[in-house]
Amino acid sequence: MHGRDLGVNPDDLMEPPEPEQESKQEILENKDVVVQHVNIQGLGRTKEDLLGYEISEVFHAKNLIDVMKKSHIARQRLLRLGVFKEVEVLIDTSEGSDALPNGLDVTFEVTEVKRLTGSYNTMVGNNEGSMVLGLKLPNMFGRAEKLTFQFSYGTKETSYGLSFFKPQPGHFERNLTLNMYKVTGQFPWSSLKETDRGVSAELNFPLGMTNHTLKWEGVWRELGCLARSASFAVREESGHSLKSALSHTLSIDSRNSAIFPSRGALFRLNQELAGYTGGDASFLKEDFELQLNKRLFWDSVLSASLWGGMLCPIGGQPSCIADRFYLGGPTSVRGFGMYSIGPQSEGDYLGGEAYWAGGLHLYTPLPFRPGKGGFGDLFRTHFFLNAGNLCNLNYGEGPRAHLQKLAECIRWSYGAGIVLRLGNIARLELNYCVPMGVQSGDRCPGV
Repeated sequence: MHGRDLGVNPDDLMEPPEPEQESKQEILENKDVVVQHVNIQGLGRTKEDLLGYEISEVFHAKNLIDVMKKSHIARQRLLRLGVFKEVEVLIDTSEGSDALPNGLDVTFEVTEVKRLTGSYNTMVGNNEGSMVLGLKLPNMFGRAEKLTFQFSYGTKETSYGLSFFKPQPGHFERNLTLNMYKVTGQFPWSSLKETDRGVSAELNFPLGMTNHTLKWEGVWRELGCLARSASFAVREESGHSLKSALSHTLSIDSRNSAIFPSRGALFRLNQELAGYTGGDASFLKEDFELQLNKRLFWDSVLSASLWGGMLCPIGGQPSCIADRFYLGGPTSVRGFGMYSIGPQSEGDYLGGEAYWAGGLHLYTPLPFRPGKGGFGDLFRTHFFLNAGNLCNLNYGEGPRAHLQKLAECIRWSYGAGIVLRLGNIARLELNYCVPMGVQSGDRCPGV
């Protein structure tokens, strides 16, 4: 690939010799350079037109420092495609008959990933053991496409999923994903077992400061009882149903970390409409999430969060237990059992059609800062206050009656604990919780 034609004689660009006392740093920062060629070595099945979008900014560099910065950004963009295992950058002076005195050549030495990769592992959890086999075909057609297959064989259930991912060349954030799957979930708090077989199409794209996801999903759902002691309300929900739904998600995320954010905010709004594209499930579902983070003194962080949602059945049909909201547990209102807040029947929690939850958290370093600058920085002391409520609404009433019902019987809790960051994937919390506002039927494990 070649850079722009400057239309000048190379001799006209010759500069007088730099004074010997001029520092090397000043030469690097101030001397104008021209990137004449960008070479990519090691290509096999990857198409060159895909890579042109990712490295084009290197040609616009004005000096050597700028070349290094833009080359580093281009390297990150190439790795982001998921088609290269390694990318090395080499910057050298231009050679040849057309070489300019201040011309540079940038070379990217790449190593492509294998055509087929696989993984095999075993998992034990939820009173079940399973064997998981995964296969992946990266860069399937040479333009960062990816085909993924995962098969799970367990002592109780068998699941599988097939996914095809296709990004838009030059705009990796704009991508299309097609899925086909069968998955089984067990929900002991509701004595419910659900098996889903479905297909979906998902389109992701940025728009200004926001990210959007448009999705269609068609799923055949089979609901059954997890135990013989399941309540009659759960048995009524058992059987087959077909759901066809359109959904849209808008998100704005300026946090510096998804696990331990110290600054920034997150806003996510999700809408789902089912029934207008087929199926026997008809409803409109809205929910949102808001999180604010602020760094305070002594390396402490104050975090505030708020969630809420509402489900409105359409056509006079009652809502399905699989579509309702659930509340309670370490991811919402700490101190209460997992999803053990709200309407219930004979000990089985049935979910609700409206909910809200909020939290206020203070994260501080460990006392006396043991392991500062190393392993100790993975830990934080955690003080929190959580509150929330979940209920069903009578949609014949007005908004004021709905707000009044959501404000009744609020569950809340406070406590303290220790948080451990597990890389950039997840975090582990050990908390002592004091649940308050406990209602009849709520489960409160305490720790």
